Amino acid sequence: MGETGSRPRAAARFLTCADPGLQDPRLFGRRRGRALRVGQQTLITELLPRVAVRLPPSGYLDPRALFASPLRAMWLEIGFGGGEHLALQAQCRPEVGFVGCEVFENGVVKLLAQIVHHGIDNIRIFANDARLLIASLPRGSIDRVFILFPDPWPKHRHHKRRIITRQTLDRLAEIMNDNGELRIATDDSDYLCWILERVTVHPDFEWPARRPRDWRERPYDWPPTRYEEKAQLAGRSPAFLRLMRRPRDQ
Repeated sequence: MGETGSRPRAAARFLTCADPGLQDPRLFGRRRGRALRVGQQTLITELLPRVAVRLPPSGYLDPRALFASPLRAMWLEIGFGGGEHLALQAQCRPEVGFVGCEVFENGVVKLLAQIVHHGIDNIRIFANDARLLIASLPRGSIDRVFILFPDPWPKHRHHKRRIITRQTLDRLAEIMNDNGELRIATDDSDYLCWILERVTVHPDFEWPARRPRDWRERPYDWPPTRYEEKAQLAGRSPAFLRLMRRPRDQ
């Protein structure tokens, strides 16, 4: 099933990149890894269409309309990897609506398996470039954003692919509510410097950290990810940044 030509058309609608208007460099790596097993293929063809986010022709998406029940808040995770953080957050907060963005098919199917196993109904998946979704969201519609262990693109010629840029922060500031929280984690020291150089000068975000433990220790309500575990096993110390969206009247 790893060949694109063998994929059922219903699934292909959600897993192919239809972004001819996106002129910026691609920020992600490969879309597919090892071939899916039969059960995983079933999740892609049967469950994914039911939880997938479809961008309307109008280009305007009300994220709360993706859910049948009223919600207290809307949270967005960009690049959820294997989905372990997103699934745990959703289980702990059934009153919050979650939208997760991930282009890697094997990561998407891992999250789908957790949705089935735990009976999670407050997650929706956008299996495409997160910038397409962000561009469709209305002002002040998101209460919290997670960007956890994004690809650091360590080679200098690839730095243009790093997701943390002034343009990304500008757009996130637009879609986030006042006093909303942006959480960023990385285990790459060079990328950490890159991120801090941009977030600390952005007029719409405040980094309230006052002591090393504020960014060296993962908060209690921040579930771990497999990327954090891999970093620690390799002897790297992750950084956990919590940024607040400043009120617009300041």
